[in-house]
Amino acid sequence: MNRAFLFIPLIGFIAMGILFWIGLGQEDKTALPSPLIGKPFPTFILNTVESGESTNHLPQEAVLVNVWATWCPTCKAEHAFLNELAKDGVKIVGINYKDDDFKARQWLQAYGNPYLFNIADPDGKLGLELGVYGAPETFLVDSKGIIRAKHIGDLNPAVWAKLQPEFEAMQ
Repeated sequence: MNRAFLFIPLIGFIAMGILFWIGLGQEDKTALPSPLIGKPFPTFILNTVESGESTNHLPQEAVLVNVWATWCPTCKAEHAFLNELAKDGVKIVGINYKDDDFKARQWLQAYGNPYLFNIADPDGKLGLELGVYGAPETFLVDSKGIIRAKHIGDLNPAVWAKLQPEFEAMQ
């Protein structure tokens, strides 16, 4: 009878392992939900990369807010697509994240500037308020300044195909 009690921890361990295994398959591993969805875009008082002028508001129209940096290889990969979107009339605001303004201006001259304006965020304070994990990240912000969606990673035709209906509904 005493030997039967020796198997109780083993049986418990196996049962917990099965429950953990089942639980691991239940979550969407590609989703990183943002607590800011449905909330106002944070106010900011930062200099713009291009002109150095101080600004604290987004345009009162639906915009993409793209977090980018010159040190980010994925940002370079997505930049051509952002230029295409801008040519198609999509309004894009940039946040130059933890970067040097001089390098950012050189980058925009070399690769084109799809942005209405770029917010310089050298210390990453605005990025912190937005819950930025790294660059690139893109937010869909409606005309009232409410964040409607967030995408982590490069914006490309496949991702835009999923985001575009939501963006157009905000117009």
